Amino acid sequence: MGLILLEALAAGVVFILIVWWTMFSGRKHGELQDDEPEADDAHTRDESRKRN
Repeated sequence: MGLILLEALAAGVVFILIVWWTMFSGRKHGELQDDEPEADDAHTRDESRKRN
């Protein structure tokens, strides 16, 4: 029983390390910022309807 708990603990630690690594191993200054403001969804839907 103790061996199963130890194995589960080891798997949990590995899982947490993988999640930690993937979250914080990206760009040093965060994600790149867009220079253009994001468009309104209703506006983009209207524009796509006009094109069709």
